Amino acid sequence: MALVSGFEKIVRPAQPLAECTRFKLGGTAEYFAEPNSVEELAALVRRCCEEEVPVRVLGGGSNVLVRNEGVSGVVVRLSAPAFSEIAVDGQSINTSGGTKLATLISRAVREGLSGLETLVGIPGTVGGALHGNSGTHGGDIGQWTSRATIMTRAGEILQRERDDLVFAYRQSSLDELVILNAEFQLEEDDPEQLVKSMQKQWIVKKASQPMSHQNAGCIFKNPRGMSAGLLIEQAGLKGVKVGGAEVSQQHANFIIAHEGATSQDVLRLIDTVRSQVAERLGIELENEIEIW
Repeated sequence: MALVSGFEKIVRPAQPLAECTRFKLGGTAEYFAEPNSVEELAALVRRCCEEEVPVRVLGGGSNVLVRNEGVSGVVVRLSAPAFSEIAVDGQSINTSGGTKLATLISRAVREGLSGLETLVGIPGTVGGALHGNSGTHGGDIGQWTSRATIMTRAGEILQRERDDLVFAYRQSSLDELVILNAEFQLEEDDPEQLVKSMQKQWIVKKASQPMSHQNAGCIFKNPRGMSAGLLIEQAGLKGVKVGGAEVSQQHANFIIAHEGATSQDVLRLIDTVRSQVAERLGIELENEIEIW
């Protein structure tokens, strides 16, 4: 096939995606690619554009539910070292989009740079965090972002300066195909105090959410001024099950996929929760999780 020709070393067909996501559910990718460099990625994206083949980029898989039917086109994962580099220059920290958010936070804290530690416990990659403007009550990643380099769906590489960037609740203007690189302007602080602050936040977060070893995901955005988890709890939906999927007893905005669960179970449970909250409380919940 013309799409794969020349990319045989980095593209493979019919790749199961379940193990690439936190839910551990879903079907296969028609094609799965793991390029080794930005140049290789750009060449592949340009080929897909020419062949009119859809491309998706999979980060840490923490915010994605793959349908049982799988995904057509090409799914790209930026797992190579070239996509997880970090460099520090004074109060500025520059990192690739494929870097794990936890790795970036730890590096910033060790360097005595404050700002990102409030994001501790949020899974996934820097690119995914920027795309959805990940955050907590203490702030979001967008407020510290000074520059980003992106790749368009045509394979063109562009730089976005701070004035070009728009961040809002769980969304940003960085909606191109790939976030290749980002720069954050942080504040100097005492590393020991930052570590203590980060550890406290980690303990609080882990006490209130399903543990990382569970196949679970945060489902809905918080409506303005309200907590989606509290609304779901108020609607009496904690512990509600559909097949092998269950609304978490610990935090109602998480769904846990037990052994034997399918993506369809999770989708049906999402629909049940959304409709019941709307019916009982008059509030429409919006998905935070992406459905592929």
